[in-house]
Amino acid sequence: MNAKWNYRLGLLLVTLSAIAWSSGGFFVRLIPLDAFTQLQWRGFFGFLGMVVFLGFRDGRRAVTNLQFLGWAGGAYVLFGALAMFCFINSLTYTSVAHNSIIYATVPLVTAVLAWFLIREKPGRSALLAAIASFVGVALMVGTGGGGQWLGDGLAFLMTLFTALMIVLGRRHLEIPLLQATALSALGSSLLAMPFAQHTLPEPEVLWHLFLFAIFTQTFGLAAFALGSRLIPSMETALIGALDGPLAPLWVLVAFGETPAQMTMIGGTIVLVSITAHIVWSSRDHR
Repeated sequence: MNAKWNYRLGLLLVTLSAIAWSSGGFFVRLIPLDAFTQLQWRGFFGFLGMVVFLGFRDGRRAVTNLQFLGWAGGAYVLFGALAMFCFINSLTYTSVAHNSIIYATVPLVTAVLAWFLIREKPGRSALLAAIASFVGVALMVGTGGGGQWLGDGLAFLMTLFTALMIVLGRRHLEIPLLQATALSALGSSLLAMPFAQHTLPEPEVLWHLFLFAIFTQTFGLAAFALGSRLIPSMETALIGALDGPLAPLWVLVAFGETPAQMTMIGGTIVLVSITAHIVWSSRDHR
């Protein structure tokens, strides 16, 4: 594949992962279980889904490739599990809008980490979009509408762990990302297990948990892991941050959870800045 095709494929995959992830708040509100129980089942089903996918795609190589995990792959697994843990627990203490828009700071966090850790310098367009996203989040969080400090803090930790995953994936190309993603899903389930309910949910709830896992983890994480290898760290973070402005729309339509005015203003700034960057960057890769 040539560089232009790789870039466009990476752009598509990361965009699809953002759309899948943006449904997370919808499922959390839909499923009548506590955060730890949701995380336990979501991680378990997500792990199984990824194992099935890898089995069909790679056969025995899906297991033998684990030898390339190394310390960097282990760190990727840990950061992924912690990011999932913070995500669902954040939604217990803050609104979907706050959780999602705070995540939109991931481009700026990723740019800083990529510069210091792997000397990957962001382009001017990407940097301007990241700064604009940060301004949008600052407006939203500074007014306090719709969020609480514990939930917002967990959302920022989720953002930091995601940025570390992006940089690790770019720096250590030897990491088998899909295997690492599967293990991170399992890890998140194990982290939640001591605090979760251990009774079998009702069939309808179990079905919703399965869809939650397959859509946001098996599909979302796989698309993100593959796409992040094809475009720069800053680009991955920016496109992935589309999750932020999209997530409140799911719960607005399904549950009538209306974001506060400043949350909507901040989200609009984020959406416009990222969209402008995508359009500008796409022109450069024609």
